[in-house]
Amino acid sequence: MVEERIREIFARAGADGLLHAVPVGGTPLTEVTAGAEVAVGADEPVVIASVFKVLLVLEFARQAAAGQLDPRERVRVGAADRLGGWGTAGCADDVELSLRDLAFFAISVSDNSAADLLLARVGLDTVQLLAGELGLDRTRIVGGPRDVLDSMLAEVGARDEAEFALRYPALPDDRKRRLSVLDPLRTNAGTPREITRLLRLIWRDEAGPPEACLQVRELMTRQVFRHRLVSGFPDEVTVAAKTGTLPGLHLEAGVVRYPDGGCYAISVFARTRKLAASRTAVDAALGAAARIAVDSLRGKGL
Repeated sequence: MVEERIREIFARAGADGLLHAVPVGGTPLTEVTAGAEVAVGADEPVVIASVFKVLLVLEFARQAAAGQLDPRERVRVGAADRLGGWGTAGCADDVELSLRDLAFFAISVSDNSAADLLLARVGLDTVQLLAGELGLDRTRIVGGPRDVLDSMLAEVGARDEAEFALRYPALPDDRKRRLSVLDPLRTNAGTPREITRLLRLIWRDEAGPPEACLQVRELMTRQVFRHRLVSGFPDEVTVAAKTGTLPGLHLEAGVVRYPDGGCYAISVFARTRKLAASRTAVDAALGAAARIAVDSLRGKGL
């Protein structure tokens, strides 16, 4: 019944949704049963887009905790690094900042340039190995934001972002849907269940040294975007999360904590049925679906 209500929420917004929600505390990760979770297509492969930055920043924090890198190390973000968008990715001039500030921008405003530079420093291979170490067997990381952009430019036949902005709108929807960045078999991907596993491990200090897990948790509480998961919960509930967005894809993963100590990991993914669907309606559906799932776990609203 809960799963049906969640599907209806997305259908009214013109989208198809997948979700997994589970308590953070209590039973060991290997003992979560159907009675302690809400799952709607939780094992289906999904594009994770910028949610991959949680795994990236976790690897950075683990390396910093192990003394393998200095989080104060300075990095210059130049014109060749900028991808457009939030944070340093949209700056007009060169910027210099520390590795830990790259991590901050990558999570708080989903800064793509910051994520690329951080990935270059910690190593794509180590992020891939980390996914395996944490038991995320169906999670695949093939590259960073620059790789995503380059694949989109190549498939559309555009030389740069300006030409892409001209060519992309003229493509038929079925051609847009075939872009590799929207295919979980060809880009950064996982499953809703594996994303909540990652979050539970971080919140339980089981994804690395406690100081590394704490850093990731604190950064996720500083995300500035408040239009998805946050929209579904009252003000007294704290939300630590990371969004992801691509054409026709709206997603977010996070942990909500109630004043009574109840803590729940949620990953929710929506694919719009039409690329021109209302973004506001779909974003609100993510929050509403998450609230229904958590209410069910808390024994309310049934």
